[in-house]
Amino acid sequence: MRIDATQRGWAWLTLGIFLVSGGVYVLYAVNAPAGPRGGSVIGLAFGIVGFAFMIFAALLGARKRVPTWRLGRAQAWMRGHLWLGLLSLPLILFHGGFHFGGTLTRVLMWLLLITVASGLFGAVLQHYVPRMMTADVPLETIYDEIGNVRRSLREEADHAVEALCGSLGFVKRDTAEELRAGGFTALRPIAASSVPLRTSAAVSAGASAAVAAAPEVVLLNAEQSAPLTRFYLQEMRLFLEEPLRRGQRLGDAEKAKSAFAALRTLLPAAAQYTLLELEEICDEARQLLRQERLQRWLHGWLLVHIPLSLALILLGAVHVVMALRY
Repeated sequence: MRIDATQRGWAWLTLGIFLVSGGVYVLYAVNAPAGPRGGSVIGLAFGIVGFAFMIFAALLGARKRVPTWRLGRAQAWMRGHLWLGLLSLPLILFHGGFHFGGTLTRVLMWLLLITVASGLFGAVLQHYVPRMMTADVPLETIYDEIGNVRRSLREEADHAVEALCGSLGFVKRDTAEELRAGGFTALRPIAASSVPLRTSAAVSAGASAAVAAAPEVVLLNAEQSAPLTRFYLQEMRLFLEEPLRRGQRLGDAEKAKSAFAALRTLLPAAAQYTLLELEEICDEARQLLRQERLQRWLHGWLLVHIPLSLALILLGAVHVVMALRY
């Protein structure tokens, strides 16, 4: 894993502070007659510094919300958020002498442990999920456009099947502009009409060469088209409309490959190219589903981490006020 200079600097700073703090705590714990206490001078110092690090980590949210603030580089803030947020845990443990104390301090310590753990989990996700997308989702699209692209896939499949099997009541308008997903403007012909290219990566993968050799589509009779019509209505269109529904074999790459292989033996030669197009559409729909799931993991952890962080800061402030007053 490549570590940039900013991250390396924060890592060394964190390690240095931790080693110095650890050394001070050991000397303090050994020499304190009544043992380490949060109310002692050194204990208070650990608590103040640890809480300050938590405040700094929380300020990252404000820095993100006001990007025009020229308060250092966003990357430096992110690294500081991670490393100093992590460092706040041992400092707070030093503050309390590794004792959780009363109810409020126990709640605070568990909140801190869970918040730090969720932050580390998020850091791992942010590092590995983009790599997984690059490897598993070569046709990655803009996350907000997934719904549009998925609708485009379904409409493209409707066109392809109806061009081969006759009208099924799906295609109302043959207008490529209406089918185009936001942000994708390249077009490629399939079957008897022009429909939008789902992602530009399809061309770079060799789709353009296949299109150039596309045979003319011949309308099949009812008996010839029956297997494809049945498969499309009962399985494929349902998968394109509701990909998250469990138990669909087209959601599994190997099962989908077997399904299309079996269907290929039941259809005449005139349908083979269209069947290949439908298989590619299903593959792209699976990639969209994979991207959607990875993106949900990538962003979903914030729904846990942010509320926990806010609760930690608020309860920490209450703890400070109560400690100073009583």
